[in-house]
Amino acid sequence: MEITHVNPASLHTNPAFSQGVLVRGDHDTLVVGGQNGTDVSGAIVDGGAAAQTEQALRNVLAVLAEAGADQTNVTRLAVYLDPTVSVDEGFGASMRVWGPHPTAITVQYVAKMGRPGALVEIEALAAIPRE
Repeated sequence: MEITHVNPASLHTNPAFSQGVLVRGDHDTLVVGGQNGTDVSGAIVDGGAAAQTEQALRNVLAVLAEAGADQTNVTRLAVYLDPTVSVDEGFGASMRVWGPHPTAITVQYVAKMGRPGALVEIEALAAIPRE
């Protein structure tokens, strides 16, 4: 499997994300459902949007690890934010947990989260090489 980050010279570049991700070869696809900033008991973590973003990303990483993958296998992230949350807060939190692993990303503000108290929800799509 080959993962290529597609960043045309005619588009803005950013170390936090890629404009596109191309996956070639034999692989399994993992879809990680929306992860909120919840702890092992299912409770929303304290500390606001930054803490919830960090925990949501840790939850994504846990699902990836269970499937034998990590953030280098992720081809797409979708981030949904409460309208009161600053994108900058989430970006800082993501760099602390996710690190410099650019991927295709979409960030959207939504009117209301499905879970009361949730400020962020993150989905992922990963391509995992077959052994």
